[in-house]
This record gives sequence, C-alpha cells and structure tokens, in this order.
Amino acid sequence: MSDLPGSELTRWIAVRQCDGRTAEITADEAERAALAERFSLVSIGSLSATLSLSRDGEKVAASGHMQAAIVQSCAISGNDLPARIDEELELLFVPARSDFRPDEEIELEESDLDEIPYEGDRFDLGEAVAQSLALAIDPFATGPEADRVRQEVGLAEPEKENPFAKLKGLGLN
Repeated sequence: MSDLPGSELTRWIAVRQCDGRTAEITADEAERAALAERFSLVSIGSLSATLSLSRDGEKVAASGHMQAAIVQSCAISGNDLPARIDEELELLFVPARSDFRPDEEIELEESDLDEIPYEGDRFDLGEAVAQSLALAIDPFATGPEADRVRQEVGLAEPEKENPFAKLKGLGLN
C-alpha cells in the first residue's frame, strides 16, 4: 500500500466485488468539514455520488453522478458564494505499474490520462469522488458584489480605446 495520508472521504472497494455493483457515497458532516478545509471552501452542505461499477479483468470502470452543495468565497469580494455542483463521472481504476521508477520519463497516451492507478486488490472510490469534486469547483467564481468591489479597489477594466481612433486623425484621403 501507499504511504500517502488517508483521504477525508475514504471508501475502499474490493476489485473482486465490483461487477454489476452500485456504490453510493454520502459524505457525513465530519468528512464534509475536512474536505471543505482541504479545498479552501467555506463549507460543504452535502456531497453524494452514485456510481455503477463494472469489472474487466483488473480494470474497474465507475460511471454515475455526483452532486454537492458548497459555499466558497467570491474570488473578488471574499463574500460567501453558494454553488451547486451536478457532474457526471466516468472513472477507470487500473492496477499501478510495478515497473515505475520516479526518475523515469514516460509517455502517456490520451487514453491513459483518465486512469486512476490502485495498488493491491482494492481502490479508494471515495477519494476519487473527492478529487472529482475539487475539479468541478470554479476557482474564479464571483458573486453579485464583485463588480462593486473591483471599482472600489481599482481593479475595474479600463475602457478600451478603439484601435482605429488614431488613424482617423491621419487624414488619409
């Protein structure tokens, strides 16, 4: 197993029990609070996912849906900004390569980029859902006060000058 710290939303799934199974993940209050801290959110009111699992040898495909209600800070004003996340998930868990060396350069095919490696005979579906949540969060979300705050602190975009205005005075006839 890995020496990485445990996930805030650990849900171990045994590979041998995957074919045709549906996994339902619902984060409890403590897990939501820990994930909110990890992802620099004000809070996570709810987080759930329903995923159908299918196995092809040692590979496991998980497809389904994730929903969350979060409160993040507006990127401009810092005010609380509620948001709903509603995402389709398509995940593929594959056995980790045993011949990997940290200093080795490897080339990845496009199909390799969506694979989640696991070690042993189980994988952490909860951590995959947590990472999917992180990817679904808009890091630059702004609330209704953002324009006013931009004006107050001088971040408003200056009026753009028409690039042809300078040509007008040249008198090209």
